[in-house]
Amino acid sequence: MNDETWSNALFPNAPSDEDYVWELFHENSKTGRYGHYVPDDRVASRMIRMTDSLSYEGYPVVDLPDPSEGFDVPLGEAMVGRVSPKGLEPVALPLAQLSSILYAGYGVTRMNETTDFLRPFRTVPSGGALYPLEIYLTGKHVDGLKAGLYHFSPPKHRLHLLRTGDLAPELSQALVEFQADLAFDASVILIVTALFERSTFKYGARGYRFALMEAGHSAQNINLAATALNLGCYNLGGFYDRTVDAFLGLDGLHQSTVYMIAIGGRTGQHEAPHRFTREGGT
Repeated sequence: MNDETWSNALFPNAPSDEDYVWELFHENSKTGRYGHYVPDDRVASRMIRMTDSLSYEGYPVVDLPDPSEGFDVPLGEAMVGRVSPKGLEPVALPLAQLSSILYAGYGVTRMNETTDFLRPFRTVPSGGALYPLEIYLTGKHVDGLKAGLYHFSPPKHRLHLLRTGDLAPELSQALVEFQADLAFDASVILIVTALFERSTFKYGARGYRFALMEAGHSAQNINLAATALNLGCYNLGGFYDRTVDAFLGLDGLHQSTVYMIAIGGRTGQHEAPHRFTREGGT
């Protein structure tokens, strides 16, 4: 028995070096008055050489329907009604609904001709309007889509088909054990990845934080859109990063998975959510 094994046996709850890595990162990614700074002209020069979305040129294209359809639920009602369902079932998802969900998550909302920014604006706030995220999806229960793996292109509001076939068995291996069935139970699973350099070239380590913040903004929009469409939505943090990255064909360093969201029909019942009132709180 080596020293590490002895230590783990004697002190099973003792902190490891890994337990302190987050503290080191948090400290090193703080903004200082005299820290990382890139002049605007260098930012512009770098952004001109970067694409605002991965192109996947040459892959089959699926143009998505008008994303404005389907949102007739008041925002407050969607916010209060957003809950993680007890379970999901793979209902047939209309392509128009998927279009609306993707648009809510990362769609282009307006152009930038009257601003100093070089990227069209999207549905989420982004540090420096750099938009480091890329969204993929997989499923076999969307009307009008072949079963397979797709990439969402926000600028053209379209999908690129990257792989065909039922990929649920493969994807289930990337989820922690108690969530593995979601790969089969969901109508579609969205996979949010980040190209970190799009943010870090300007903001240094802080740019990594910005990418994670942005993924949270995108996921919340997706949750609200799914709720407005009366769909169930599970937010997944329990995944094996390297396995998901390999599934997508990513290097896991320059681009890596940061979030996964399973969407499908709701199963089970929840208590009605508490509603806020001026008189008595909830």
